Amino acid sequence: MKKNTVATFGEMKAKGEKISMLTCYDYSTARLMDNSGINGVLVGDSLGNVMLGYEDTLSVTMEDMITYGASVARGCKNTVVVVDMPFMSYQISAEQALANAGRIMKEARANAVKLEGGKEVAGQIKAITKAGIPVMAHIGMTPQSVNAFGGFKVQGKTEETARRIIEDALAVQEAGAFAVVLECVPFDLVAYISEILAIPTIGIGGGNGADGQILVYQDMLGMFSDYVPKFVKKYAGIGEIMTKAFDDYDREVKSQIFPSREHGFMIDKEIMNKLRKQGVRDESCSKN
Repeated sequence: MKKNTVATFGEMKAKGEKISMLTCYDYSTARLMDNSGINGVLVGDSLGNVMLGYEDTLSVTMEDMITYGASVARGCKNTVVVVDMPFMSYQISAEQALANAGRIMKEARANAVKLEGGKEVAGQIKAITKAGIPVMAHIGMTPQSVNAFGGFKVQGKTEETARRIIEDALAVQEAGAFAVVLECVPFDLVAYISEILAIPTIGIGGGNGADGQILVYQDMLGMFSDYVPKFVKKYAGIGEIMTKAFDDYDREVKSQIFPSREHGFMIDKEIMNKLRKQGVRDESCSKN
């Protein structure tokens, strides 16, 4: 299987080939994805929702991203691993952004980092890429700005906001990003931005005019039911299968069907008979 790199993304756009990405947060799932044709995985700060149970991504820490990122990186040999920079790990200054991006690359063994924002973080993207660290940008609906947006809402539906997203896309490209995620942006706008950019666009809720697509894997497998975005397509009902398996296990344990002798280890009956006859005395419990 051919190894994917950040350069692969640019090559695929040039050839008109679509790029596939999914989120990933653990070693076991990473191994499965790495054995498929998926080009890249994102260790997203969405782990705050699907792994840690937060209502948003704002409470996710650098330590969270490094721990989960490292587990995914250990499972990927052929797939590009991008790790999110969490809220307030890059917004303060270019120096702060570079230091934390360096930590992610060294400690999580990522292939690239991702950060949210457009023109306002161009300086941070420049500083990080100048140090030789690939950056994936993220514009449109940026979850770390949920409070500023007043909720998770589609971005770019008016002329003013659409122009701002176009300007952001051009700004992150100019700053050195190797790709840009466009989240919850109207289909036609995503297609237009994909046409004018030299770098690949990765859509999530942005239509097939993007150069690639990404979904949260728990969403597309039906494993996360707190809420399901409109743009999600469920490819399998893994959540239902898991729930049934848990129920079956619970029933068999309580009815003593599991474990049966085939699931255990045997000892010679004569040895057990001898042990029973001799008895076992716990000296630590004997009285003086």
